[in-house]
Amino acid sequence: MDKLAAMQTFVRVVESGSFSAVARETRSTQSGVSKQVAALERGLGAQLLSRTTRSLALTEAGERYFAQARRLVAEIAEAEAALLQGEQQLSGWLRVAASVGYGRLKLMPLVTSFLAAHPKVKMDLRLNDGFIDLVEEGIDVAVRIGELADSSLVAKRIGTTQRLLLASHDYLNTLPQGLKAPKVPQDLLQHNCIVYSELATQNAWTFSAGPGASEPEGIQVTVRAQGNLQTNSSEVIRTSVLSGMGIGYSPTWLFEKELENGELQVLLPDWPAPPLPVHLISPPQRRQSAKVEAFARHLAAH
Repeated sequence: MDKLAAMQTFVRVVESGSFSAVARETRSTQSGVSKQVAALERGLGAQLLSRTTRSLALTEAGERYFAQARRLVAEIAEAEAALLQGEQQLSGWLRVAASVGYGRLKLMPLVTSFLAAHPKVKMDLRLNDGFIDLVEEGIDVAVRIGELADSSLVAKRIGTTQRLLLASHDYLNTLPQGLKAPKVPQDLLQHNCIVYSELATQNAWTFSAGPGASEPEGIQVTVRAQGNLQTNSSEVIRTSVLSGMGIGYSPTWLFEKELENGELQVLLPDWPAPPLPVHLISPPQRRQSAKVEAFARHLAAH
């Protein structure tokens, strides 16, 4: 038995909460992962996990062993990262998470160039607009847009994204009689707004008065946008705005081409929305990974 490999497997089983999740990560079978942990228990002469058909729980001995094993696994990873400072030596799997729209439109070109620069690296790219537990899913690094909640995750700010209020010409040309394009934020209450439910503020859309606004510069106004569609998908936001269903409050990267060719109209140009920070976040035990550091530098540079 490779005790280090078994220890690493045990740590990941506890972190993820299941044998099947670790099997997917390691491209092995659930029974293979279970046998590896069982072999570790036999070698130690102690039961580490209490198994039922529906759940896993640490035994008292398992709790003590897990605390030490997790620390040792992290220290070994740090030692390997220090040894592999030359980026040309990077190899193995890098698990990256991002939202669907950002992953497709902005991240994929950088993933392509990163993998071309590091041919021994293999990437598992997870795109999901919902919440992902990085530790449970075994993610090395994730791109998060917006203000971060306090957590034990390690964050590195790599940029900023601007937001715009947007509508298609079809939407604006088919407004009911008497309804016009919004001139001030409060006018949005009369319009059909497409709400992105994954935004931390959800339907609370905030704007700051610019030099040409009707209010003193810097004054912030927040409105509760309403409409007939709410979604947790940035791709649905994109499609619904382009098809003329309503007004979107979105980052510029989601509509770059359409903004360049004039397909969309920017609304309330004198009332800009606050920008959003872009962070890379990692679990603490991944913070010294040479692959994570190299990927973070690659993204930050662009």
